[in-house]
Amino acid sequence: MIQAIVFFPLIGALIAGLLGRTIGHRTSEFITTGLLIVSAVLSWIVFVGFWFPAEAAAEAEGHATVMRVEVMRWITSGELDLRWILRVDTLTAIMLVVVTTVSSLVHVYSIGYMHEDPHRSRFFAYLSLFTFAMLMLVTADNFLQMFFGWEGVGLASYLLIGFWYTRPSANAAAMKAFVVNRVGDFGFALGIFGAFLILGHLDFDGAFHALPDYADTTFRFLSWDLHAMTVICLLLFMGAMGKSAQFLLHTWLPDAMEGPTPVSALIHAATMVTAGVFMVARLSPMFELSSVAMTVVLVIGAITAFFAATVGLVQNDIKRVIAYSTCSQLGYMFVALGAGAYSAGVFHLFTHAFFKALLFLGAGSVIHAMHHEQDMRNMGGLRKKIPITYWMMIIGTLALTGVGIPGLPLGFAGFFSKDSIIEAAYALNTQAGLLAFWMLVVAALFTSFYSWRLIHLTFHGSPRDAQHAATGPHPDPAHAAAETHHEPIDDDNADDHGHAHHHGSAYDNAHESPNVMLVPLYVLAVGAVLAGVVFYESFFGHAEHVVHFFAGSLVVDGELIDAAHHVPLWVKWSATFAMIIGFVTAWYMYIYRPQVPGRIAASNPGLYKFLLNKWYFDELYDRIFVRPTLAAGRALWRWFDDWLIDQSLVEGLGARVKDVTNRVVRLQSGYLYHYAFAMLIGIAALLTWAIAAGGLL
Repeated sequence: MIQAIVFFPLIGALIAGLLGRTIGHRTSEFITTGLLIVSAVLSWIVFVGFWFPAEAAAEAEGHATVMRVEVMRWITSGELDLRWILRVDTLTAIMLVVVTTVSSLVHVYSIGYMHEDPHRSRFFAYLSLFTFAMLMLVTADNFLQMFFGWEGVGLASYLLIGFWYTRPSANAAAMKAFVVNRVGDFGFALGIFGAFLILGHLDFDGAFHALPDYADTTFRFLSWDLHAMTVICLLLFMGAMGKSAQFLLHTWLPDAMEGPTPVSALIHAATMVTAGVFMVARLSPMFELSSVAMTVVLVIGAITAFFAATVGLVQNDIKRVIAYSTCSQLGYMFVALGAGAYSAGVFHLFTHAFFKALLFLGAGSVIHAMHHEQDMRNMGGLRKKIPITYWMMIIGTLALTGVGIPGLPLGFAGFFSKDSIIEAAYALNTQAGLLAFWMLVVAALFTSFYSWRLIHLTFHGSPRDAQHAATGPHPDPAHAAAETHHEPIDDDNADDHGHAHHHGSAYDNAHESPNVMLVPLYVLAVGAVLAGVVFYESFFGHAEHVVHFFAGSLVVDGELIDAAHHVPLWVKWSATFAMIIGFVTAWYMYIYRPQVPGRIAASNPGLYKFLLNKWYFDELYDRIFVRPTLAAGRALWRWFDDWLIDQSLVEGLGARVKDVTNRVVRLQSGYLYHYAFAMLIGIAALLTWAIAAGGLL
């Protein structure tokens, strides 16, 4: 069963990729989608096998079971014997469900969304390859196998983000994602080398068993004595920062919107961005040995949650708003990991997959209805045109903003998982924990605001697309201050510049998506509603229950969980109050007084542009890294390679040799007396040298 879950997507990718032209697009779609659905069903069977024993034997002694399925003997070198083993425990079972469920629904959705694309077979092959790489990562039993899946995910993301390779913007976005992740992956690789150097094992169990003997090991670097586990964990976390788009290495994530919308849903909900969270959770025994590394994880997560939420406040592209929401929610997950509440972080990863995939696919339905318009300033009033999509987006928004009643089992998925993290951060009772707590509460307020702003601009009010097209940019100063930016069109009906071929008002031609695109939304909506309340007890309920559920998978701090359940009442209600404030503010500014945003933007142009330009990180990196690198490369090319190597050494030396030989050739006149004269001169020179040296005396 485990082999089928992992390798069915690979089989589908090979069939669609190699035989797509032969069997046709429709057959490729059905084969890849069918195999993914089978993998998803089998994943749920595996997950239930871990979940129900925990329910039935919460007080039993260690129910945890770690299944290992050996595929083959992989690498044997001296004492190193690595086998390709599929490791399945509770953490893996959770990830199997997340990855295969979202991926199978994205496959189904893509049948409708990509129905006009002439390269659908290639697209579905890439989707399945992406899924296989992620499954390889989450079933890894050793560092090297995890690195294989880690890099496979990076490769697949490059292929999918740049799927429309004829568009320069898509190629640039794919390259940006690839390069930024190489920075993080460099640290990840060094962390693996360091773990093998210190612990002497590449397999997880061997490394974890060796940890007590090396908990206080140090090594000398230059003139410093460094704590080995701190250095290793920070390097590993550097890889997580790249894959999961944390602060400083986040810049690739919004640009990934250049890929088709189903790709965005898959990357943001189930695969690439969750890889870093999974990795830190899997290696939790190592991170527990370094308080410095844990604090860094917590602080970076809190900063990411706050930073991305501020940028999301002013974005106008519907997909970019949701993209920054993903970045912010990943920050929540890392706060939980840094606090030691690993189960809460995985819980939010689990629930987030449902409502974030729902929001992205819902946004794709909006874009499909609006003939590939993505700018929310050109929307409005779509509630009547696409009511099903509207209510699906409402459910996703309610889950994302964390609507629920603290203290009662009533709420959407995000309410339970997000509040668990906020309570755990406060219960940590450290300065870093309190800082993270307040930053997460503020981020919750901003999340509520920009989420409902998206709903109001897209679905409520009056249609604005015809007015915008006729009169130019919106007269509102907030809109006038923004740089009008339209994302590439996610359809092959667009020309090379990304302009869709349609006539008349996009609103007038708006229509509900076909059932093949709506059915995945229904399934995800169920998860967005029920995933929190159903699974809360297993992830963040009674400490003993959580310990049994995750035994053998990750570290569970029962004391922290108990403390989180007993935080003050105002802490439990803080995120809910923040959510309500954000909702009311968005309603006031975009429904009741729609002129207010323009006035605020006009009175604070510096702040508005600062947020609109994403804190100027792209410009900063361009100045610090891109331009100097290009200048250095240009200098090496023009002066070192072209002038010194080519012109001076290679071509120059060849020219000198040719010049000398030409001069020597001229001495060969062909006249005998010239040669005789030269011989006499030579003999005279030899005699002179011999006499001067005293050789003839």
